[in-house]
Amino acid sequence: MTTTRTASGATEGRVSAREAGNGTLNWSARLGLGARAVIYLLIGFLAFLVATGHSGKETDQWGAFQQLNRGSVGHVMLWIVAIGLAGYALWRFSEVVTGPAGDGRKAGPRIKSLFRGCIYGFLAVNASQIALGHRTRSQASRQQGITAQIMQHTAGRWAVGIVGATVVAVGAVLVYEGVTRKFEKYLRTPAMSTSIRRIVRALGTVGTTARGAVFALAGIFVIQAAVEYKPSKAAGLDGALRSLRDTRGGPYLLGAAAVGLIAFGIYGFAEARWRVT
Repeated sequence: MTTTRTASGATEGRVSAREAGNGTLNWSARLGLGARAVIYLLIGFLAFLVATGHSGKETDQWGAFQQLNRGSVGHVMLWIVAIGLAGYALWRFSEVVTGPAGDGRKAGPRIKSLFRGCIYGFLAVNASQIALGHRTRSQASRQQGITAQIMQHTAGRWAVGIVGATVVAVGAVLVYEGVTRKFEKYLRTPAMSTSIRRIVRALGTVGTTARGAVFALAGIFVIQAAVEYKPSKAAGLDGALRSLRDTRGGPYLLGAAAVGLIAFGIYGFAEARWRVT
């Protein structure tokens, strides 16, 4: 394999060698990234319907699974998404050992991969349960219930507050990555045409920033739940998006967030194609 001396070319060469050595994880990552893209497209679509007053369904991953699980085709698609999410989790867990591509073996990125693997592993199980026809509580309801249980214990409110602060920090980092276009370092941009690169850059900027802002807002509500001793405030992604609807100019704010999440979903398909794994 010939590797150029430019920074992007050198990365491209190393990545190709890495992926060639583990095709299974490479395909698991790409299927998982595609599954994540589908989920965010659906969340954005549901949020847009709520913003326009055409739906009251839950605007989070659970709501996306329920929306997808309609008819025989949708049922099959849900199974594909569940398998993809499991593949995504497997890929992230592998990064805990090898280190994420582009970040080396630094402790921080590997810890982030561990948490991402756990989260998407949970989502894969949740999607599988819905596909199997098991009745599951909504995601917002489960989050509120867990928050209530934690807050019953000594220092429970502090624990909930720390979790909320962590979610806010994650959201802030995503906003930073979106605004600074840091996400581009994980993409094979030399493999894209100039026009495609511009489109992917725009989608990644808008989508990643919107996703981070919504995450940060969700974290703020978790902190508020701890401070006010109101577990109902910890309603996750759905609660954060619905809070936008209830503010002044809410439908427009929620509509903008919905467009941003849809942009992230579309960007996700580009990531599935050109992501460095």
